Amino acid sequence: MARGRDVRADGRYLSSDHMITRNVVFPCAAAVLALVVGPVGVAGAGEAAGGDRLRGVVERLAGPGGAPGALVRVDGWDGRRVVTGGVADVRTGAPVDPRSRFRIGSLTKPFVATVVLQLAGEGRVELDAPVERYLPGVVRGADNDGREITVRQLLQHTSGLPDVLKHLPPLDIVRDPLRHWEARELVDIALPHPRNFAPGKGWGYSSTNYLLAGMIIDRVARGSYGDEIERRVIVPLGLEDTFVPSDEPDIPGPHPRGYVRPESELVDITRLNPTVGGAAGGMISSASDVDRFLKALLDGRLLKRAQMREMLDGHPTGRASGSAYGLGLEWLPAKGPGCPGGYWGHNGDMLGFSVTAGATRDGRQATAMVNLNPGGGPVLDAAMKDAVPAVLCGG
Repeated sequence: MARGRDVRADGRYLSSDHMITRNVVFPCAAAVLALVVGPVGVAGAGEAAGGDRLRGVVERLAGPGGAPGALVRVDGWDGRRVVTGGVADVRTGAPVDPRSRFRIGSLTKPFVATVVLQLAGEGRVELDAPVERYLPGVVRGADNDGREITVRQLLQHTSGLPDVLKHLPPLDIVRDPLRHWEARELVDIALPHPRNFAPGKGWGYSSTNYLLAGMIIDRVARGSYGDEIERRVIVPLGLEDTFVPSDEPDIPGPHPRGYVRPESELVDITRLNPTVGGAAGGMISSASDVDRFLKALLDGRLLKRAQMREMLDGHPTGRASGSAYGLGLEWLPAKGPGCPGGYWGHNGDMLGFSVTAGATRDGRQATAMVNLNPGGGPVLDAAMKDAVPAVLCGG
């Protein structure tokens, strides 16, 4: 996509090659902790409590057993805050910049779903039409058949299609991080494997679904899904930190290094060809832009009422959380005064980064990011699971 290439060409940021870091000792998050509070003023009791809550979340994310660095941002009733902790670069010890950009992984999916639903609102895509109508002959293999799967089922993960990520080991990507991947190539890795269930007869998260959704956008719009996301979402909302970077391996602007831990060593995977994620997980953004996008989406600024109802019509996931998945957004039950019942959100995992974000219908949002994925372990996994409900709901 041209926008990503232009960013690199203007020389704003070129990162160094990936490296292996051995025997690294991370600074304690409490010792490397930054707090940005807005609007500036005298903090009241509720504001102070909110700041303490954010500090506690960041200390879990970037403390013992956590990631090298972390960032948490919340827009709430009592103001806007960003807290960072740990380090952005284990080699230099540089702190995490509150303005950081990072890979958002599967948080790309709500952007893609929004574009498909806009096309549906324009009469150019029919949600209950078979995938075969838009991608003839593409979905074949084992018992997978695009004539039996609808566009809606792709967006809601009720297609039964096998997940490409279950058949593409992360270490294979780490060994060749700059390789270009075509969406069809990734889909063809998944489709020889049997489906998980008959279409519409269950729920199972699969990035294959959104690779196909991106291909549908390409076919219908006669361009690229990235161009459509930029034209329909990024530009109208003024998301200056958000990119669909195509083959660009660098993250433009301020950002932490991204790490994986395949064994006991950290591997720097910051430079990565994002086509391996594509429409299922290839985008770059910032906490402020993610929050702005979720707010605009739930405010109804991006979709017509009919398509908004479709997006928020959740299907039970069967997860222990009791969550339900709509079309590109997940409803997560939560306790706390800030979230009566729960909130809408999505997680995002891409090599080097893990992100989680959520928003309420009354206009509050929260995003958390760490610069380690995979290899975080149970302590970090639990901290990421709790991060958004803790700061958004007060639970």
